[in-house]
Amino acid sequence: QVQLVESGGGLVQPGGSLRLSCVASGSIFSVYAMGWYRQAPGKQRELVAEITSDGNTNYADSVKSRFTLSRDNAKNTVYLQMNSLKPEDTAVYYCHAVLSTATVVNNGYWGQGTPVTVSS
Repeated sequence: QVQLVESGGGLVQPGGSLRLSCVASGSIFSVYAMGWYRQAPGKQRELVAEITSDGNTNYADSVKSRFTLSRDNAKNTVYLQMNSLKPEDTAVYYCHAVLSTATVVNNGYWGQGTPVTVSS
């Protein structure tokens, strides 16, 4: 059983900062990639940022230079530092991981989601 547990969402004013964390736990053999997606009301889920096991990071154009994704491989944890937040960043943020267990190879898993609201 694999679980992704997210934390750090909440309400913040425009221009403010938040830090999201996601921990992957369970019978994990290896983690290929971890990152964050988001889904705003009435919109499709979209990639925010993702980092692979060899350190390659991919960001959505809308968050480049404002968001920073980092990873602690030993703890199977990723952190998303979000600065200069804008109202259009308001969404439910979902942790996503591609990982292997004893029975599956490079399978995708989702967290439950944590809401981020940027409003004055």
